Amino acid sequence: MRIERLLGVGVFVVAAIAASAPRAATEIQFWHAMDGALGDELKALAGRFNAGQKDYVVVPEFKGSYDETLAAGMAAALAGKAPHVLQVYDVGTANMMYAARLAKPLHQLMRETGERFDQKAFVPAVASYYADAKGNLVSLPFNTSTPVLYVNRRLLREAGVKPGAELKTWYQLQEVLLEVREKYPESCGLTTTWPSWVMLENVLAWHNEEFATRGNGYDGLDAQLKFNTRLAIRHISLMTAWTKGKIFSYSGRRDEGERRFARGECSMLTASSAAYGGLARDAKLEFAVLPLPYYDDISDAAPYNTLMGGASLWAMNGKSAGEYKGVAKFFAFLAQPEVQAAWHQRTGYLPITRAAYELTARSGYYEKYPGTDVALRELLDGKRVPQAHSRGIRLGNHLMIRAVVDEELEKAWAALKPPKQALDDAVARGNDLLRRFERANR
Repeated sequence: MRIERLLGVGVFVVAAIAASAPRAATEIQFWHAMDGALGDELKALAGRFNAGQKDYVVVPEFKGSYDETLAAGMAAALAGKAPHVLQVYDVGTANMMYAARLAKPLHQLMRETGERFDQKAFVPAVASYYADAKGNLVSLPFNTSTPVLYVNRRLLREAGVKPGAELKTWYQLQEVLLEVREKYPESCGLTTTWPSWVMLENVLAWHNEEFATRGNGYDGLDAQLKFNTRLAIRHISLMTAWTKGKIFSYSGRRDEGERRFARGECSMLTASSAAYGGLARDAKLEFAVLPLPYYDDISDAAPYNTLMGGASLWAMNGKSAGEYKGVAKFFAFLAQPEVQAAWHQRTGYLPITRAAYELTARSGYYEKYPGTDVALRELLDGKRVPQAHSRGIRLGNHLMIRAVVDEELEKAWAALKPPKQALDDAVARGNDLLRRFERANR
């Protein structure tokens, strides 16, 4: 009898201790592709969320490049071991959307968890890319950029280029590059990063020209590539002529050109607006940021808007209701104007809400750092509301299509193929990849 009484007391004490003990925070795994300074900023962002509440702990984990992160996330999902949040770059969007079993759409997540979330707060050019056919966001826009033109001001000044020389069109660029070439024959002239994205996808979007049928892939799996147009042929031909004239220099398929510009080898660079932070921090040169050039003899309405690049965050499937509540709270935190404004100013990525842009503008940031608003104007100004062919490109196997385009552009610029043939071959090879994706997802 005494033993039973003691056992009863012991159970009561254990229960009381358990009830009074603080509940362990739910861990939210966040796989991403940001290393270096950007990775540090992301960790700080997660730390700020973690410090603001006690129920959840977001744990960021670097998984390698965008390609490696996407591959790791999809493999883990198929094995039932997906993280709660996966960062996926823009060209992986269609693959994620059609693999419906992998992720929970953002609009569904926020509705089911009851978290306040305003889709209309996002910049249309950004939101439209990550929305389904009904306009509902399927993932959270996170790190966003668009291509701009960087100019080495000191090099132009020393070459005798008149202050205030217009650099709005590709033809005006040519005149200035020739001036610099005459003074500095060793300069590489113009170089670029991400050739397929900058020199083809965005050149077409800037003029509201079709890259692929079916609304650039938004409206169906049966899209066909159509980028071998008069404008594309003209532009790639111009870059080929500039290569021969030594005023355009090919640097590689990724961001190799950015490093050459930072070292002062090139007088101009077309690259992501997110390169600003690194150039401002590391480059020992005086540079300016200008909008991407356009052709003024193609359309009276050009330019329209450039395309956004970057990545979004996906809530992966197979989690508990409590875990999804934590993911939703983290997403709602990331969408706050103050958080967005700080992320924009500290990383160089664009603010994805108008409120974040307005907060930054009122702070005087754009006056203090001239050129940081150029990319925003390319996406936000006046008539630059996404048009039929300038809202984005959403194609299956887009990464592989870019690799094909890059390979064919390399052949054109190396004079191994005429530009038209290179573009025709890129279209044919890319369409084979689209049909392969269509068969796999019917």
